[in-house]
Amino acid sequence: MDVYGLIGNPVEHSLSPPMHEAGYEERGIDARYVTFEPDPDALATALDGAAALGVRGLNVTIPFKQDVLAHVDPDPLAERIGAVNTVDFGPVLDGDRASEPDESASTPRGYNTDAAGVQRAFTHHDVALAGADAVVVGAGGAGRAAAFALADAAADVHVANRTAAKAESLAAEVPGATGGGLDTLSAEVPAADVLVNATSVGMESDETPVPEELLHADMAVLDAVYTPIETRLLRAADAAGATTIDGAWMLLFQGVEAFEIWTDEPAPVEAMNAALRDRL
Repeated sequence: MDVYGLIGNPVEHSLSPPMHEAGYEERGIDARYVTFEPDPDALATALDGAAALGVRGLNVTIPFKQDVLAHVDPDPLAERIGAVNTVDFGPVLDGDRASEPDESASTPRGYNTDAAGVQRAFTHHDVALAGADAVVVGAGGAGRAAAFALADAAADVHVANRTAAKAESLAAEVPGATGGGLDTLSAEVPAADVLVNATSVGMESDETPVPEELLHADMAVLDAVYTPIETRLLRAADAAGATTIDGAWMLLFQGVEAFEIWTDEPAPVEAMNAALRDRL
């Protein structure tokens, strides 16, 4: 039996185990997905222990996404984003997974599937990103993944953040992007084709990071928040006639991407989505 899992602190409320195990069951894969919660200063020991025990892959969450970079061989996207959320302990030979683990391959591979989660969430909802004017609210970890994902899909990206300097710094790393404070939303959102909320605003209060009067019907709005599943931002976007995409789609597709990296099989998206939404 193969073992995969999630490493973070805390992880007790993660929705990843039922989502991934539904995928294994649907594909007939003999595997389990478990959670690991090491002390924040014990990341290196935890990774070594996972490798020694034959764990095949790990998802990575707060507070380890940046620190794990020092312990893996990151792919180019993860290196650009500056964060890893998926670790693959299996070998990669000439771009293909070997059929069995190679104990001589000591450095696991690191990926950022949050970016794919953003792209695939929009694609699933038939939203074209190439040539789109995109606004990302937030310049933290999720904002970085969203900005790079949108730019790599040939969208023109503007990053807006409470601290303007942080948005400007991120924009300087993303090809063709611009950045500024939240005061830039009034100029950018009315002309936007795509809007991503990559902040936690709306998670614990009925608030929105974007003034509701700026939203319009000719846009698609993705809110990375998935608890609640329908945030105030999404309700306002729906009222304005916009295409709305809840955060569970981003969570699903980052997991789908990890599943496919680990197993080299197409993920059963419908089964994984059903298991995820059953827990929301």
